[in-house]
Amino acid sequence: MLKDTILKFLKLDSLVEHLTGFVETRIELMKVEVQEELARVLSRALVFLVILSVLTLFVLLFSMAVSFKLGEQLGNFGGFAIVGGLYLLIGVVILAFRTQISEQVENKLEEIIQRKKKKK
Repeated sequence: MLKDTILKFLKLDSLVEHLTGFVETRIELMKVEVQEELARVLSRALVFLVILSVLTLFVLLFSMAVSFKLGEQLGNFGGFAIVGGLYLLIGVVILAFRTQISEQVENKLEEIIQRKKKKK
């Protein structure tokens, strides 16, 4: 009771109400911004997964086509062995240079993040 009287006397009750309203509005705004960002990230991830799936199917089917074509000349085992060896070679090269590849990807992602921050 004394607190209310003092607040009314000093006319701080409306200031407290306005400040409370401001804080509540900021919280609601932040919630909306987080929801928008989450929707944007999820939509990009979904598009990326669809593209990745299509490319995976393309590589798989193209590899089989090349294997069968080479198999006509060298026998089925030879065609599939050559294509498998090519993928093994690619895997070994990626394994050997994984730290450099990782650093380059990390740097590129940092650049993208910095550009996004500058736009805001």
